[in-house]
Amino acid sequence: MTILDCAIIGGGPAGLTAGLYTTRGGLDNVTMFEKGMPGGQIMNSSEIENYPGVIGEISGMDLMTPWPAQCQKFGLIHEMVNIVRITKEDGLFIIHKEDGTTANAHSVIIGTGSSPRRAGFAGEDEFFGRGVSTCATCDGFFYKGKEVAVIGGGDTALEEALHLAKICSKVYIVHRRDTFRSAPSTIERIKNTQNIELVLNTTPDEVYGDKMGVTGLRVKNKDGELRDIDVPGVFTFVGNDVNNQILIQEDGSFLCDMNKQGQVIVDISMATSLAGLYATGDMRIAAPKQVVSAAGDGAVAALQAITYVDKLLN
Repeated sequence: MTILDCAIIGGGPAGLTAGLYTTRGGLDNVTMFEKGMPGGQIMNSSEIENYPGVIGEISGMDLMTPWPAQCQKFGLIHEMVNIVRITKEDGLFIIHKEDGTTANAHSVIIGTGSSPRRAGFAGEDEFFGRGVSTCATCDGFFYKGKEVAVIGGGDTALEEALHLAKICSKVYIVHRRDTFRSAPSTIERIKNTQNIELVLNTTPDEVYGDKMGVTGLRVKNKDGELRDIDVPGVFTFVGNDVNNQILIQEDGSFLCDMNKQGQVIVDISMATSLAGLYATGDMRIAAPKQVVSAAGDGAVAALQAITYVDKLLN
């Protein structure tokens, strides 16, 4: 039975960089397990302007497309399968696949990232996919020339609002505060975009519609006053939840130490509390949630995995 030197779970910037560094650094039999096409959540971003070495705006898809080929050049194998659990027995990690088969590895680097969080207002689940979306790049085109609402006040919300403003006749940004948690340059662009209206100190109360989809959004300000905004599309960007399910053991415990938010506790080398297991990107504590940071995490974890496996086998 072949034992992988390193199993990489997740094919985003962290996982791909880990794949590049482990294979180029000399590890044999390195497989990246990713249930879909590699690239990660950033593939849905409409524009990126802060990745080092890239001048001007670039879409997430254009940025990430060359990465898999670069990794595979040095021998990284991509297995398109969903991983349901990781366990460790007799010094080996066991990678449990959705189809019931398993793979064994000396070390594991996890980069399963996070998923968009639901905002929790009435009608959100009912109309999700029928007017409520968490991806402006994916669904913005459906609202060309129409008015839409964006819920959130962070970098992602404002960047996607700017993208939508190029397509839609008007964009309402609904934010519970009167200040934004975003880069000053992005905030300035928002304020200077004529077809963006700021709806501040306000939270979504309900999205409603008919059998065809969303027809409006009801919001409530801090004084309890309600306002109806007639829009066929509502985009929510209110944070992310960590994808840590593969670390949950059969008895409900976690494979390694976690914090109360479900993030993996790591040290500066991305090492977890379990020897040979490393966590990277959005799923680790204090993650900056930036592509360049995730890539850095993947490189650091890979270098540590190389040292760990070398000591283990030699």
